[in-house]
Amino acid sequence: MEFQLLGPFAARHEGRQVLVGSRRQERCLLAVLLLHAGRAVPTDRLIDLLWDDEPPVSARATVHTYVGRLRAALRPHGVSVETRHDGYAVEQGPQGPHGLDVQEFVGLVGQAADAGDPAERIRLYDQALGLWRGPLLADVADDRLRSRLGGTLGELRLSALERRAEAQLAMGLHDRVAADLTPLLEEHPTRERLVGARMTALYRTGRQADALQLYDRTRALLADELGIEPGRELRTLHERILSADPRLDRPPVPVYAVRVGDQWLPWSTSGHPALEFCNTYAGWGGERLPGSDWLRGYATLAVWAGHLDLIEDRQVTRLREQALRQPAEAAAVLAEARRLRTDLYSCLTDPQDGRAFKAVAAAVEDAARLSVFTRGEDGLGRWQPSPSAGLRLPVCAVARSAGELLADPRRFTVRGCLSRDCGWLFLDESGRRRWCSLATCGAKRSAGGR
Repeated sequence: MEFQLLGPFAARHEGRQVLVGSRRQERCLLAVLLLHAGRAVPTDRLIDLLWDDEPPVSARATVHTYVGRLRAALRPHGVSVETRHDGYAVEQGPQGPHGLDVQEFVGLVGQAADAGDPAERIRLYDQALGLWRGPLLADVADDRLRSRLGGTLGELRLSALERRAEAQLAMGLHDRVAADLTPLLEEHPTRERLVGARMTALYRTGRQADALQLYDRTRALLADELGIEPGRELRTLHERILSADPRLDRPPVPVYAVRVGDQWLPWSTSGHPALEFCNTYAGWGGERLPGSDWLRGYATLAVWAGHLDLIEDRQVTRLREQALRQPAEAAAVLAEARRLRTDLYSCLTDPQDGRAFKAVAAAVEDAARLSVFTRGEDGLGRWQPSPSAGLRLPVCAVARSAGELLADPRRFTVRGCLSRDCGWLFLDESGRRRWCSLATCGAKRSAGGR
């Protein structure tokens, strides 16, 4: 059974409409119970919502009648309306859970907020916002009831729209943001985060004057309607646009990174894939130390493994598609990769850390069990992670690379960059290398010494 509340109310079982001939108040009562799924709603609360403080004398009996009709209509589809104390609750029936677009929306917004990759955030926000087909309960609730029932949902929707716009700006989609936010700002002209996103988009599309005019209109509106000035963030953005601050010309990107497809990956400076796995960028969102999270999502992990030739390009594509179908499993693999990275960094920087070595060794042994011996296009045989590893393929590949490094005498030439705000690892076979890169950390030290 599937229920849709984000727009006109709809109830479907196996694609067929259910409750088609039911009264508006019956559907409204069911919607209220669904918004509180699994929790009892007191009868007095239902009466208050359905009749807006002006209930008829027969209100309690009418609610009881509505519940009886809903039970008869929904029970064959595995959904039951149960009596709990002096109230009612929608419970799952024996045929399994029902679908509710409100719960799906909230879940997708949560996933988007946790996604580190802007492209993945946009995809999840698009999916979440696409569930809205109009105002909450458009055909069964008036504006007052809607505000009483869905204030939190409405705020969450606006927040998702703001965050999606910011992710789009990070991806360079300035024209799209400028266009998409125009009708939204007509509805919410004092929403400063939306205003800031559109001002930034306008500026980056060469419309500095339009961006400044938008600020002036917003400032006047805030003063007239609320008696306040714009917040500090919006004022700062206005000043930067006025001065044509060059930092506004493009979205922030990692200082020491390379773009591969739709992913930012760390510079390759170490001379070995296992070391690259430990390294991170110093410029992603501010100062970052080793162990910080360049692994923003499963897509980053898969693309990185392909970029370093640990797995094949066709496998990268397949893994990314599989991760979209199995997000929970992909998240678990990503967490496993982060743990391996932490242990490997500790193992390489502190040879006496026995616990870290044992953790890495367990991962290496597991990767060995999931390896096959194949012949490459060059005719040479090589060990490769087996496709049976599924989404764990990149983790197995990097674990195998880590095992090879730990068994190689070059392991004793691993050094960490001397820069205090870096710590990247690299092979120093010459015994004379001090910096991860002379162009970055070495240059900074030389400049500081002048």
